[in-house]
Amino acid sequence: MRKAHGRPPPSLAYNLRFASVKLWDPLAFREMSVLLRDPVFRGRGVPRGDGRPVLLIPGFLSGDWSLTVLSNWLARIGYKPHLSGILLNISDSERLLARLRRRLLEVQAQAGACVSIVGHSRGGLLAKVLAQRHPQSVEQVITLGAPLADTTDLALMTRRAVGVVKTASEIAYGRRWHPEGRFSHDLSLAPIVPTTSIYTRSDDVVNFRSCLRPDIPSMPVWGTHNGLLVNPEVYRLLGRLLARPRRTTGPPD
Repeated sequence: MRKAHGRPPPSLAYNLRFASVKLWDPLAFREMSVLLRDPVFRGRGVPRGDGRPVLLIPGFLSGDWSLTVLSNWLARIGYKPHLSGILLNISDSERLLARLRRRLLEVQAQAGACVSIVGHSRGGLLAKVLAQRHPQSVEQVITLGAPLADTTDLALMTRRAVGVVKTASEIAYGRRWHPEGRFSHDLSLAPIVPTTSIYTRSDDVVNFRSCLRPDIPSMPVWGTHNGLLVNPEVYRLLGRLLARPRRTTGPPD
């Protein structure tokens, strides 16, 4: 039998990268295992933060607890991360935005500076609209797997979960989620502050094409939807984006 010669066998990161396309991994074990072995997890290869505040917003059916790894990493590399106060992201958008507005202004007052916002999935939609309404308080917005172009282009299981939560919210609060006219309008507007969409083509929750808009720069990475929160490629991009020079002036709020 002839022995194989030439290229070395694929690395662990390479194998995990392409396995993520085939296997459902809601807890993102693959991305996490790669992140723990990657130098970026220890702050190598990314600019050191200057202490500016970063507000983190969780995705649908999730909460601040899902952002623990990301929050700790941001603190280690020199930023001041702040959680949103959302225990479970299931309420209607306007109710959530009212809470996020208070949190944003609180963080801004505490830091004495505009706030960068990183939002995962639905949290990215909330971040974009929050910045649209309060641009004087926001430095930039970075979304992770957020369907900025079409909030209805979701996987079947996700659509069913949204339907269940909508019904429960209407019963509990007497407020309909659909069509959320003002929120949808503000989401569709061209961003006022710098906004970047990070997405994965193998997204198992939203159609990756819904994360792409001609008026918002986008950056692709490998991996799954939930894995965006512990993906080493995402961390490298965040390290680069958050280190951009601060905006000197902003539009009127």
